[in-house]
Formats: sequence, structure tokens, C-alpha cells
Amino acid sequence: MSFEFSQPIYLLAAIPAVLLLWWVHRHNLVDFSVSQRLASLLIRTAMLIMLIAAAAGLTHLQDTTAPWTVFLQDVSLSTGAEGANQAEEFLRQAESAIGSGRSTWIPFAASNGLACSLDQRLNAAQISSFRRQQTTEDRIQLPEQSDTNLEQALSLARSSVPAGYVPRIVVLTDGNQTTGNALRAATESTAEIWTIPLTRGADPEVQIDAVNLPSEVRQGEPFPIEVVISSSHEDQGQLELFEGEFRVRSATVRIVPGINRFQFEQSVERDRLAAFRVRISGLQQDTLLDNNSDTGLVSANGQPRILLADSDPDLIQELAFALETEGVIADVRPPEGIPNGIEGLQNFELLVMSNIAATNLTREQMQTIRSWVEDFGGGFLMLGGEQSFGPGGWFQTPLDEILPLRSDFQKEQEKPSLGMVLVIDRSGSMEGEKLAMARSAARAAVRLLSPRDQVGIVAFDDKTWVISELQAAANQGRLADQIAGLQPGGGTSMYPAMEMAAEMLDSAAARLKHVIMLTDGISNSGDFEGLAARMSASGTTVSVVAVGEEDATDIRLLTSIARTGRGRFYHAEDPALVPRIFARETMTAGRSAIDEAPFAPQVIRATRALAGIDFEVAPFLLGYVRTRPQPGAEVILATEKGDPLLAWWRVGLGMTGGFTSDASSRWAAEWLTWPGYGQFWTQVVRQLMRRQSAAGMNIRIEQNGTTAAINVELTDSNGEFLSDAEGSILVSDPKMGQHRLQLNRTAPGLYRATLELDNPGVWNLDLTLQTAAGETFRKSRAIYTGFPEELRLHPPDLEFLQSLSRLTGGRFQPEAKELAESPRRTVQRPRPLRTLLLTLAAFLMIPDILLRRVEFGRQQLSRAEGT
Repeated sequence: MSFEFSQPIYLLAAIPAVLLLWWVHRHNLVDFSVSQRLASLLIRTAMLIMLIAAAAGLTHLQDTTAPWTVFLQDVSLSTGAEGANQAEEFLRQAESAIGSGRSTWIPFAASNGLACSLDQRLNAAQISSFRRQQTTEDRIQLPEQSDTNLEQALSLARSSVPAGYVPRIVVLTDGNQTTGNALRAATESTAEIWTIPLTRGADPEVQIDAVNLPSEVRQGEPFPIEVVISSSHEDQGQLELFEGEFRVRSATVRIVPGINRFQFEQSVERDRLAAFRVRISGLQQDTLLDNNSDTGLVSANGQPRILLADSDPDLIQELAFALETEGVIADVRPPEGIPNGIEGLQNFELLVMSNIAATNLTREQMQTIRSWVEDFGGGFLMLGGEQSFGPGGWFQTPLDEILPLRSDFQKEQEKPSLGMVLVIDRSGSMEGEKLAMARSAARAAVRLLSPRDQVGIVAFDDKTWVISELQAAANQGRLADQIAGLQPGGGTSMYPAMEMAAEMLDSAAARLKHVIMLTDGISNSGDFEGLAARMSASGTTVSVVAVGEEDATDIRLLTSIARTGRGRFYHAEDPALVPRIFARETMTAGRSAIDEAPFAPQVIRATRALAGIDFEVAPFLLGYVRTRPQPGAEVILATEKGDPLLAWWRVGLGMTGGFTSDASSRWAAEWLTWPGYGQFWTQVVRQLMRRQSAAGMNIRIEQNGTTAAINVELTDSNGEFLSDAEGSILVSDPKMGQHRLQLNRTAPGLYRATLELDNPGVWNLDLTLQTAAGETFRKSRAIYTGFPEELRLHPPDLEFLQSLSRLTGGRFQPEAKELAESPRRTVQRPRPLRTLLLTLAAFLMIPDILLRRVEFGRQQLSRAEGT
């Protein structure tokens, strides 16, 4: 028998309280007998001790062998319907065996479901129904089933057993955990873990296990692609091989139970990183379709390759031909061909964008390009044109921040001043991101204006609101405050607001007048086209921006307003495009960013990239976009007016450049026949493109499920191992998150790192090693993870389940009736004594009161006789 106190701090009050009680006793003036007063003191002392013990939480610890059983049922996809049926049969027998014993049932997979008592669990039919429909109206919600995390389930089971019971955990699973480490959780648990293996059953299943191909090849060199297919039955299907989006091979194959291996021979002609996807289809029997395709990646060494993107690809063909003549492969694409992910950009050493507006790219694409330059050493070059730099709306975009030339060029004093009114829809439907983007766009437009320009802001819902009267754009602080006060309101009545903008500009002294209208809805009626015609006749141009879904706005009317008003129409389904559109419109309306006077390039800084080129005899360029250099940028060429023509700088691991004229027949028409044209562009391209010093660096990647081992062999030019290098790997995961892995030396010249592939998709790796002598080695690689490991065919991991039981003193594959046996260990069940102590103290109050109020003994008797 043992006791403990839950709040022992209160015991400190016992000593002063008892001393006080005895002091009162000694100085008590009551003339009762000594024995009566002593008895009263003892009772009060006992009461005081009981009260203090109750406050301190006196608890009796009683030994018990009563178990509390937690049943953990694996409901992940790998257990299948057969596994659910096996678990249901065992749980039915277990419920009968434990009878009134305490228990909990917890379903688990990628996470844990809601716990309940064993008699409230879901049955096999309900679990299978949930798998098919992905929803359930049952009182128990099942977890996401695409993974198996037994470690998390064991941690929850351990914490769900109340104190005073012997914990016992029964795990029903196939033992194939895809995340977490159950053995680690088991070592931290005091509970016995009993394991019941579940089998997947005889469901017909075919899956692609792997697409094996070399990690690195030479361009044009044939190499084998091995496809490994597992099957639970005999079948026949169509096996297809895709390179990128194009099918390159197809064959009808017969599949036998077990492992099947098929081989294709392929080569990479242009890509630096080629993706080969394999798909099996047309099967007679198959349960899961998500595991019928997989992808492998291969890196190819060859000539440098760049991507030329132009709003009109035909205009950039001359540049592509000139580069290929000098040994640089150039892919020409429209803006839609710019890759969305880093893995697509890894095929190129340099991205050149010619006359492309910011509205042609998503913000995510811009962030990807920026990351590719900064973190993976890619090169980026923007060529001029009416849709480049400022006129293209690139101001304050992610790419504007890494370019060496700023897009917010302000007009010189001699240029015509501009009066501009922004008419912004503030109806209720604009609430949230749309209005936030409109405020951001208005602020950006104001910043792009020169101090001599004038700007006004009108908002509308079912009424017209003048947010800012027409005033000098130099008042940027006041204008920013007025724009910030733009809040959503009621309906949509655009005509009075458009009329108000026309009136404001009629009285303006500006030589150029422009209105930008933004709306996301269908307005009340009005003579919009007539008003736009009158504004056009008075010298005011009108551009219109429609935000949101096409069916929610009157596209035909808005297009007509822009056409009649001699402006431009934009449809921005994504509100994030609005600031770029406003920036582009502001620069276009000002007519100052483009200078189309012929000029001769001026060399500002001699550099190796200009070696052998005589600009004294170079033809004129016929125009350029006016910009200004970023602090720290190297200006290599300039115009005769001193504006930058060619500039570059280093950004992170890569380089970016800007050429404010173009390379096509508009402004560089006379350059196309100049003998130095091809040499100039080849040397500029080679200056900016990514460099990989990879000679002597061999990479081998071993992928096993969700784990990849990256092995690097490093040698010098003589083939001797280099063992003094320090290295790391920059990892970019499929969700664009980034982290670094350390490369550890495992043998002379050999370095290794391990990567957990916890998300499906492409993992981009940039490996860097630097020797003590300062020599740097760099290479890029990529790893692809396909369908979740949960969908792969695996037998139950009996060895793991046995280890789990043996580690905790549990049982492997027990009978359900064994759960009726008492545990071998005991625990102490706490029994709080507070109620008992308070009750006894209350009862002791009765004799205490009597001893203080009634005199007992001979004195009492003698007084009675005298009376």
C-alpha cells in the first residue's frame, strides 16, 4: 500500500497551523478540565491535518491489472477490402472476448481518425463505402487514406489510455508504413503492442514498379529504358512510352503474375533534362488506375541550349539561325511555351524573352524563373519591344526586381504631359482580392507618372464617388492615402462614372488624356459607345479592364467601348494581373518609354563579350525602350542620349541582362545583314548563360521508395580522387519549397546525401562541391516521384510486425480470445482520498463542538448537586 500527494505544496501549511493551534490551547481561558481541553486539542489537530491532507491531494495508490485495450485499425488503401474484412472478423471476436473491459477503437492511415468505443466502430462495409465515395455520413470520420503513419497512431494510442489501467495496444495492419517510424514510437511506449497482420487479398492489380534509365547520357546517344511491372494475375495491355507530351513508342505486351520487365531503346536529341513517361492501359482486370503510369528523368550532355520566347516567334527566327550557326541551339516558342516549373527551365542555359508583356506570364511563372536564376544559376535576358520593360507592365514584378534595368522610367520634361483618370468598380462583388489588386494597381500607376502629369480617381457602385480630384502626380503621399480609402459598396452603375471622368479631363491642360476603366460586372444601361466616341473626338482615349469570369461581365460592350475610345481592352480572369495591366497602360498612354529615333550604339565598358566587334561600323538601331540602370548593374552599351542599351549583373548564382532595343526586323532591321550580328549575340548569350563546371563530377542516384541516396564521385583532371571538398545540395521540392542537404564524405573522393521524397512530383537538385584549393564543381539533377507508395503492391511486412511485438513484450498474430487474459504487469491506480478526509473532518466537528460547549467530569457533577 502506498500514498502520494498531488499538490504537496499545501503540506507546508501543516507546521505553522499546528503550532498556532497549540499556542491557542496554552493561552485558552476556558476553565474546563485538562483532559477535556486536551481531547478538544487532539480532535482539532486531527481535523486540521485532514483538511491539509485533502488540500494537498492525498491519494491512495492501489495495484491493479485491469487492462485498457486500444485497437488501431489500418484503413489505408494498401489494406484493401480484404484487409477490412479480416479486421472486422477479429474485432468482432475481440469485442466478445473482452466483454465489459475498457477499450478504444482508432482508425488510422495518413493521420488518425476519431476515437470511439469498440462497439461504435465502423464495420468493413462502411469503410469500403468511404473508400469508393470519399465521403461518409457515418458518425465516425475516417482519415486520408493515401499514406500509412503507424508512428502517429501509436503516439495517440499511448496518450488515450487513462491513468490506472494497464495499456495494451492491438494493431491491425499490413505493416507497410509509408511515413513515420513506428519502432521509434514503440520504444517510447510502456504498452504491450499486439500485432495482427492484414493481407491485401486477391484483388486483381497491375502496377508499374519502376522506370529505370541512366541518370546521365550524351545527346544523340542511344540508351535503354527498362520498365518493371508487377501483377497479381495474367493479363494483356498496351504499353506506351512518352517523351514529354509526345508518344514515341507503343507495344502490346502480355503480363504474367509477379515481376515483368520490358525494355525500350531511346535517345535524347535536344533536351538537357528529358522526362520519359510510361503508361499501361487496356488491361482486362485492374483495381487501381493511379499506379498504371510512372516517369523517369535523364540528364543529357551536349551543346548549350537556350529558349527564345517572342510574342511573334517568326520575328525572332533570324536570331535563332545566327546562334545555331555559332553552335548554340535555340528553341523558339511563343509566350505560352515558357515552362511553368524549374524542371522545364533546366533544359536551357538561358531564357531570352523578346517583346513579351507581363500579362502573358503568371506570377508563379515569374517566381519560378527568378528562383531558377538565383538558386540554380540560370541566365535571363530581356530584349526590348513595345511590350518589354515599362510598356509591357513589368514594373514591380518578380522579374523586374532581378533585371539590371528598371522599368519605372519617368518622362523627361520636354515630353507631353499626361492627364489620366482611373475609373474603378467598387461594387459589392469587388470585395476581397479584386479590390485589393485595384488599389495596388492604382498606386503603381501613380508611381509611374512624372510630377508634371495629372491623375484623378473615380469609383462607382450604384453611385459615383470622386476619390481624388484631378491633381499633380507629384502628390504621391496624398494620392496613396486616398486610394487606400477605396472600399466596396453596392450595385454597378458605370455610365455616370465614365461621364465624370470625361468632364474631369475636358478641363485638363494636359496634351495627352487617357481613361482606364476597371469593372467585374454588368453595368446599368447607358450610351457608353456614344460617350466613348465623344471622348475620342475630344482627344481622350479609353482603355477597359474586365476582371473575373467571362460570363459575369459584358465583354461585348466593354470591347466596344475600348475600340470606340481608341484604347485597349484587357480581360483579366486572375485579379493578380490588374497591377501589371495598369502599369502597362500607364506607360503606353504616356508615349514616353519608347524612342524610335535611329541611333548608333556607344561602347561604355569594354568587355570580353564585345571582343572582335567593331561598333564604329555597326549600322543604326531604329528604336529602343527607355529605362534606367539599377544601382550596381554593369552598363556595357548605351544610346547616343546616354540611356542604357545593354546591361547585365549577377543575381544569386545566375546572371540577368537587358537589351533595350530588339533583335528583329522592327528596330534591328539593318543589323540583320551586318556581319557582326551573329558574333555579337553569340558572345552576349555565352556571357549570360549558365555555366556548369562538371568535369570530374559523376553523380549516381539510388531511389528506393520515398528515399533517394545521392552519390557523388569527384576526381581531378588526372583521375585522382578529390577528398578535401565541402559540398551541399540545394533541393527544390514539387511544392517550390527549398532546403539544403549536406554532402558527407564516405570514402576517398566519394560523397553522399540522403533525401526523403515526401511529395509526388519533380525534385530539382543543384549540387555544389568546392575543394580546399578553391576549385568549384556544379551539376544539376532531378528526381521524379510518381504515385504514392501506398498504391504499390507489397505483401504484409511480417518481420516488421514481429519486431514491433517483440520490442514491447506483446504478441504477434494472437487469437482474439487471448485478450481475455489478465496482463502480466500491474499499475497503480490512484484513488483520491479528498472526499473521505473532508467527510471525516466534518464528523469530527460534532465531538469538537461538544467538548467546547459542554463541561464533562466531576466538576460538572458537583455543580449539579450544589444547585
